[in-house]
Amino acid sequence: MQSVSRLSINQYTVRNWTIPQLLEGCAAAQIPFVSLWRDKIAEAGLDETLKLLGDTGIKVSSVCRGGFFPAATLDQQSRNLEENCRAIDEAAAVGAEVLVLVCGGILNHDLDRTRDMVAEGIASLVPYAEQAGVKLGIEPLHPMFAADRSVIVSLSQANAIAQLVGSANLGIVIDVYHVWWDPAVYSEIARAAGRIFGFHVNDWIVPLPDILNGRGMMGDGVIEIPRLRNAVTAAGYLGPIEVEIFNDELWRLPGRELLRLVKDRFLTYV
Repeated sequence: MQSVSRLSINQYTVRNWTIPQLLEGCAAAQIPFVSLWRDKIAEAGLDETLKLLGDTGIKVSSVCRGGFFPAATLDQQSRNLEENCRAIDEAAAVGAEVLVLVCGGILNHDLDRTRDMVAEGIASLVPYAEQAGVKLGIEPLHPMFAADRSVIVSLSQANAIAQLVGSANLGIVIDVYHVWWDPAVYSEIARAAGRIFGFHVNDWIVPLPDILNGRGMMGDGVIEIPRLRNAVTAAGYLGPIEVEIFNDELWRLPGRELLRLVKDRFLTYV
């Protein structure tokens, strides 16, 4: 069972809330961390976001998201790099240690080349992240997202890129929804020791109501969350644990009710 001292609320878990509502709600619930999304920062404005963070004392565990590296042209590749640099600037501004990278889907029916482009894009971004003091966390997604969101679909692939680039500012973000099924998950978590920059919890409901927006509340599905948490802890990760749940049904709940449910389930199942 976890203490609330490590709990972080991902912005999209309470998707209908603005940043002011999120920060005020978490402050009232004594939740110490949030993970902010760039579209919500843009909506609130960076200056207002910084003011609210200062007023509430809440820390930002990560910013979502950078990535989407594959590009059909050199011009698009350059624009992708510029956008990722802006994402790093925003992460640095709000005091987030980590920018989460969702690497991008397949391009031109060429899976191998697309994966090479991801590794090349990350390598080109790392020097800027090092200068800004922001860590980049490669988040492998479940294989069902390879077509449109990420061709990096396993911890093995993410670890390989991190080892190849070899920067202290590049590591792994582990989301249980995406990795629980992998027969190599525990050996790959151990392999990632010292490079784990984030740990996200939720659950896998059976049957899955929706691929993207059907993640479950902790305790409602089949994932061995405590076992995965223990493995991540043994690999040296002691930072915030983010609850990241995309779920259409849960988004219909009033925000404060949903936040109470998240906190209760976190304390019980994580």
